[in-house]
Amino acid sequence: MGNILAKHDLAGGYCNSLTAYSRYLTREVNIGDIALGGHNPIRIQSMTTTDTMDTLGTVAQTIRMVESGCEYVRITAPSIKEAENLANIKKELRFRGYNVPLIADIHFTPNAAEMAARIVEKVRVNPGNYADKKKFENLEYTQDAYNAELSRIYKKFIPLVKICKEYGTAMRIGTNHGSLSDRIMSHYGDTPRGMVESAMEFIRMCEDQNYYNLVISMKASNTQVMVQAYRLLVETMAKEGMNYPLHLGVTEAGDGEDGRIKSAVGIGTLLEDGLGDTIRVSLTEDPEFEAPVAKALADRYSKRSLELGVQRFEPHAKLPTPNAQLPTYNPYEYNRRITTAVQHIGGHHHPVVMIDVSKENLKDPYFLNSVGYNYSAGLDKYNLADQACDLAFLGDNLPSFSFPGNLKQIYNYQTWLKLQDKNNCHPLFTLEEFNGADHKDEFLNFVEVDAQQLTNLTINQLTNVVLILETSAAHGMAEQRAFFVALQEKNIQIPVIIKRTYQDVDADHLMLYAATDIGALFTDGFGDGVWIDAEGQNLSLINSTSFGILQATRTRISKTEYISCPSCGRTLFDLQETTQLIRSRTDHLKGIKIGIMGCIVNGPGEMADADYGYVGTGPDKITLYRGKEVVKKNVTTAYALDELIDIIKDDGNWVEKV
Repeated sequence: MGNILAKHDLAGGYCNSLTAYSRYLTREVNIGDIALGGHNPIRIQSMTTTDTMDTLGTVAQTIRMVESGCEYVRITAPSIKEAENLANIKKELRFRGYNVPLIADIHFTPNAAEMAARIVEKVRVNPGNYADKKKFENLEYTQDAYNAELSRIYKKFIPLVKICKEYGTAMRIGTNHGSLSDRIMSHYGDTPRGMVESAMEFIRMCEDQNYYNLVISMKASNTQVMVQAYRLLVETMAKEGMNYPLHLGVTEAGDGEDGRIKSAVGIGTLLEDGLGDTIRVSLTEDPEFEAPVAKALADRYSKRSLELGVQRFEPHAKLPTPNAQLPTYNPYEYNRRITTAVQHIGGHHHPVVMIDVSKENLKDPYFLNSVGYNYSAGLDKYNLADQACDLAFLGDNLPSFSFPGNLKQIYNYQTWLKLQDKNNCHPLFTLEEFNGADHKDEFLNFVEVDAQQLTNLTINQLTNVVLILETSAAHGMAEQRAFFVALQEKNIQIPVIIKRTYQDVDADHLMLYAATDIGALFTDGFGDGVWIDAEGQNLSLINSTSFGILQATRTRISKTEYISCPSCGRTLFDLQETTQLIRSRTDHLKGIKIGIMGCIVNGPGEMADADYGYVGTGPDKITLYRGKEVVKKNVTTAYALDELIDIIKDDGNWVEKV
């Protein structure tokens, strides 16, 4: 019967404030002896990758996770035998003095969930596959048929709810973008609204049984979808008098720098909004490496004051609707802010990357290798990498060699005035300098403004101008967002490069902070460029982080994207080794998205919008996908990567490595 969505009402808002940090107060849920939500700290968790039947191996890994900062540990229970073995794992942990709450991860198997709920402190169920159907079929439902399916699901789900009530077990209703049921897809499509409705159906069933010990998640590998779904969830729950705590995560974020940046963009954007009660960072690495990343994201907010002065909510108490003012943009749907292009900045052009090179040795052209311009002395030429920055800030310093012709040089205004040859060189003004300047660049001027300076802008003078937007506020993302909203309200279409300055942070924290602060704005459609200023950090890191943020927000694709699950006890091959092998042969395929999934649970659905998929379907067997279409089944692992490359070649998407 197609899409039956009514027009969505944005008036309710989804957070307490769009301009100041204010954590949204949720219901407190007890998970063992570590409470979640309410006024509790943002909790950290991760998931084991061992075989659940390997009791001692799982216990040893759990202990490593706890010692790395995990406050909850999730363990897969794909069948009833693994669910039963959770009792042995828990007993051994308690014997060793570890009381960490355990969470059973359930897909497809209600009987395993019902067993696990009697043993562990929390169970996670996926509404898309707990009792619903996922066969990638386009089904048509009448309203009566749809309601009949809901009744059938209710009967299968309620026994678990009753067990959880009896044993005091918490439950996470965890919707995943890629595993929405065919029934939900038939009504809402592959959308954030579909994700929300999938969870809301199960929440309403729980409340029908007077069971409220719930945590909710809306995970996706696409950060835009993930952020939109969580926001829509909060608004929807608030309208129905609910305020359940939120588990935040980006599925299949990948590994290394890419995984950390992508996770920070999705999770950090919501933390900036004051949303989120527990975090799991999903990296294709050993799970003990996930908790420190999650903790680094959460710790940033422990120092920000809570401004929501209300008491804990009781079941069905009247809840205040979040009082975020109605924005001029749609936070539930990505739309890039409309700007008038100046040169190749703004308009329909992809966002640019600006790097400060003023402190480098400007007598040596080889330093430009770090920002994507590989110098060849023999040819006296530059070869451009896919991640070659667009703008270089030199301040008051002049190079003694010729810059690449397509790398614009930006100088402080007074220095620019003195240049004999101004070709490809442009000035950076303070606002005061620009307003008082008699001589400006004919084509391109940069004006540095603080986010609080909007009222001082003289709009009629700002022609051929790109703004460099700074902030010194503790909650700088919200201040910069307010600036963008004010520009929209005044219909000012000047391109804006977002600048953030970081002092005394190491490389890992720089990636996470910048991905949060800048990525959050790009997720909302704001920004025409990135300038990360981090004195003491190497140019290569700053450059790769800048491009990584644009890649993670899907606003500028500069490399191959890998949608890789974090591994668990269901995984049928060495995920880390396989990911690196696939990466080594395909990382030159700019713009291609490849999903690498350890099992069918994290298979075609979880890959969501991947172009190609590599999925474990049995011991030493791989199934290869084009999108969500199976191309080759049960390929022997030794030949699977070659077969995948052949599929890419057949589609005309292969290029040879240079």
